[in-house]
Amino acid sequence: MGAKREKIHFASVEELLGAPTTSEEGTVEIRVDQIYPFENHPFKVRDDDKMEELVESIKNNGVLTPVLVRPDDEGNYEMISGHRRLHAAKRAGLTVIPAIVKLMTNDDAIIAMVDANCQREEILPSERAFSLKMKMDAMRRQGSREDLTCRHDGDKLSVAEKKTAALVGEASGLAARSVQRYIRLTELLPELLSYVDFKKIGLVMAVDISYFDKHVQRWIYEYVKDNGFLKPEQIEALKNVPNLENMTQQTVIITMNEAVKPKQSGKVALSERKLNKYFGTHVPASERERVILELLDEWAKKKGEK
Repeated sequence: MGAKREKIHFASVEELLGAPTTSEEGTVEIRVDQIYPFENHPFKVRDDDKMEELVESIKNNGVLTPVLVRPDDEGNYEMISGHRRLHAAKRAGLTVIPAIVKLMTNDDAIIAMVDANCQREEILPSERAFSLKMKMDAMRRQGSREDLTCRHDGDKLSVAEKKTAALVGEASGLAARSVQRYIRLTELLPELLSYVDFKKIGLVMAVDISYFDKHVQRWIYEYVKDNGFLKPEQIEALKNVPNLENMTQQTVIITMNEAVKPKQSGKVALSERKLNKYFGTHVPASERERVILELLDEWAKKKGEK
């Protein structure tokens, strides 16, 4: 789909004649085939158990909450809020759906779409990431400060950046730092982002990975795919590798494997039961230590002579 033009509203014949076009509730009945999805809609519409419940509810009671749409200049409507209801209505066999029609600019539509969908109970990290980025970009075009995606998660945000991020996350109850972290997820390979959705990679670790070059991300993905795990100490080890982007895949794998190898503590523990075999129970610990060290000195001298 090409670049979207701002929506232009043309008065209908009914409007020119002064005829009412909406019901008392402010809704209209629109044919479902006149409504198309929001461009680059980041929220997935899944045929899961909750969708089945929604379909049954619509069959029995109809669509109780109108969808929100905006008109285009070709007599059709772009969905702003209500993609799941529209999908369920089609599955239920409805040909029309109640809708609220509202004129909106592209950026206003993006913000409304994100805010409406962020109220859902279950949102995947990938959905939240791209929706927050869309909203951030829209607010930037409207004049708000936004340069969060190019900052490292450990960097401090300026007052203006915190304010913008806080506004972006306000509708979904997210703090500025959380908004920044979610937006960073859009820099991940899709395969790694799917691992975040399925909770195979944690959010904080995923944010760290997002700063690696794409080819390093690809190697990390292949490592997780082959080994079935990824630990924070492995990512921390990679972060400490100088010029990681110039390393080979083999070097990356070795670094990750070394990070999870059991560490040798260098300590030797001798139980009291074992020592009692040689000293008995009456010899104090200080005397035992003196004897052991003398024997070790003697052993070392003999070893040196050989």
